[in-house]
Amino acid sequence: MVENNLFKNGDWVQGKSRDGELIHGFVETVSDNREIVKVNVVESDNEKAVGKSIWIPSKWTEKLPDLEISNEAHLLALIDLALLSKDETWFMELSGKLESIKIHPKITARKSEVQIPGNRIAKLDFK
Repeated sequence: MVENNLFKNGDWVQGKSRDGELIHGFVETVSDNREIVKVNVVESDNEKAVGKSIWIPSKWTEKLPDLEISNEAHLLALIDLALLSKDETWFMELSGKLESIKIHPKITARKSEVQIPGNRIAKLDFK
């Protein structure tokens, strides 16, 4: 993995755990020296890791690109995730985007397929 010391809370990442498990999740905490990050695992090839937070070296982790989502159904799913993770800031951001879509209904998202290189966990398809 490419070393990336620019992680901040809320960044979506993928990487490997100390046991070599593939993980996909979001950063909860970055250590003071930025050498390790605490990741809330959303998806993994080890089902027991899903839903748990683990510390991993930042050099074994890479930040995923930010995706601009303007589809109402996807925003509602992300709002549910923000509520489950108790992330008020993210919830407010997503709610604002959802409200914007409702005010301007002619703005539609075009279909794009995003595949993250080297990601064996999932292929994301946003319509």
